[in-house]
Amino acid sequence: MNTKYRKAIIAGNWKMNMLVSDIKPFIEELKPMLPKTKTCDTVLCVPAVNIPAMLRAGKDAKIACGAQDVSSYDKGAYTGEISAAQLADVGAKYCIVGHSERRAYHNESDMDVNSKTGKLIEHGVSPIICVGESLEQRESGLTMPHINYQIRAALADVDMTGLRRCVIAYEPIWAIGTGKTATAEQAQEVCGYIRSIIREIYGARPARSISILYGGSMNAKNAAELLAQPDIDGGLIGGASLKPADFATIIAATGADNE
Repeated sequence: MNTKYRKAIIAGNWKMNMLVSDIKPFIEELKPMLPKTKTCDTVLCVPAVNIPAMLRAGKDAKIACGAQDVSSYDKGAYTGEISAAQLADVGAKYCIVGHSERRAYHNESDMDVNSKTGKLIEHGVSPIICVGESLEQRESGLTMPHINYQIRAALADVDMTGLRRCVIAYEPIWAIGTGKTATAEQAQEVCGYIRSIIREIYGARPARSISILYGGSMNAKNAAELLAQPDIDGGLIGGASLKPADFATIIAATGADNE
């Protein structure tokens, strides 16, 4: 992590958990444990129905609110979909796109991820673009080619201005919700490779500036080791983001408590 060039970001992904009534007590428990920081942004990506309540509760705690998905379309007859304009209108600052669960359960393609990324950028919402390989791909030596394709596909037609809004999250599929975690060295290798792809496409300065998160079962115990790596700028946190003490510990592991 290099806070000289970019902010750390710790983003919780609540997935399909928590009720509106759970949010205020959660934030009240979390807030006293949060370190004071100017170099780490804290985000909670919540179910869409919880966004207004999270915005209200998270304001005083300086926690940004994010969504977990967005439509590829601007508006129209797409029952159940939520547009980027609607997310921006309600106040969401971030939105996850291309999460492995969306790719697996809803057959989202890399082109879908690209379209959603573009819509979010257009409406001023920062996309958290998820990429990652399966266990089979890793064992077959296909991790880097697969990641390379996902990054280039997601960022197709995204210009330099649009890139400034983007965050990339490396989530090895084999380490999501399994309790398995890539070693710090494995995570750094891929995150460093992602930065090299950005450098190749956009140049050195944008590559230094973009925040790259790790998202494969980062928790209170392993966060410090992962975040000590030079190209890991934060985490996309699943289960641990539902536990205030664990989430605060991960935020502190960015060095925020030492500022």
